[in-house]
Amino acid sequence: MTLRRLPLIDDRVGPSPEIEDDEPPVLGGDPPAPPWSHQPTVEWQVCGLCNYDCSYCIQSKRYRVGYPSREEVDAALRFLSGLPGSWEVKMTGGEPFASRLFLDHIVPSLAADGHIVSTLTNLSAPERQLRRFAELTYGRLGIVSASLHLEFAEVGPFLERLAVLRENAAASARFVVNMVLVPDRLAAVAEAKRAIEAAGFRFFGQMMKVKGGVHPYTPEQLQEVEAIVGDLEAAARTRSANMAPAYTGRRCWTGARYLVLLQSGDAWACRTSRRHDQGWLGNVNHAGVSLREGPIRCPYTICPCTVPANRGMIEGLEARGSRR
Repeated sequence: MTLRRLPLIDDRVGPSPEIEDDEPPVLGGDPPAPPWSHQPTVEWQVCGLCNYDCSYCIQSKRYRVGYPSREEVDAALRFLSGLPGSWEVKMTGGEPFASRLFLDHIVPSLAADGHIVSTLTNLSAPERQLRRFAELTYGRLGIVSASLHLEFAEVGPFLERLAVLRENAAASARFVVNMVLVPDRLAAVAEAKRAIEAAGFRFFGQMMKVKGGVHPYTPEQLQEVEAIVGDLEAAARTRSANMAPAYTGRRCWTGARYLVLLQSGDAWACRTSRRHDQGWLGNVNHAGVSLREGPIRCPYTICPCTVPANRGMIEGLEARGSRR
């Protein structure tokens, strides 16, 4: 078995009956929404700096540097405040807690504005900062996606810090531990998974991405991956692991109800469109950002991030109750 032969999406799922192929976009007013359960979402890179330098990081080093200025942060916050309806803001980096403005300005502003606040973090922040984050987001915290990187973190202390965050957050908050399925470290990942689940947290494995796609796992490595995430076809179908599937040809609401906002202020429809230098929506610091008027058909052969699918942006895939 090789990964490319897996049926990563159900070929029987066609266009939803509520949507006609020749349906024109609705002009003016709020962007039209998918006719199924979904959560409008912005993934905001609040800073580029990361205190880790993982050997398998898919983000180029030139994007893992620096902080936006206070003025640039404020421009982003004004844009987020003006979004129509209720949106989730998932803050990413680099490492969000590395920004001096994260706890002092960004998080309080988002919480006060009524946003759902989520974050992707390597959880290297000290416990006092995690307690403060839980306090600032109490009742507004959506999901904490905590990434465990064994090159820099030990499982025990990592889980202790995550437990502190869970204990101080509202009961509605959700927590998941992400781990990259690094090909030559799968035994260590399997051991970490057992500890994660024993501590009462959800484990979410992610296939290792390389430039242009997914790492070419050997058949033996795929067997180890399957031992960790379960049947590979089922994991792709149920989205219980990030298998980097293709949704080519499906209607996709990225750019209309989902976008990626960089620390530079540039807004892109999705991560893949940015890599192809397509789907630029504008810049919050300059001429502003214009959302798409409706969905487009996905032209790409890989969807490396699970957020658009799990927030209900892709035809045939309703939002998951437990967000990633």
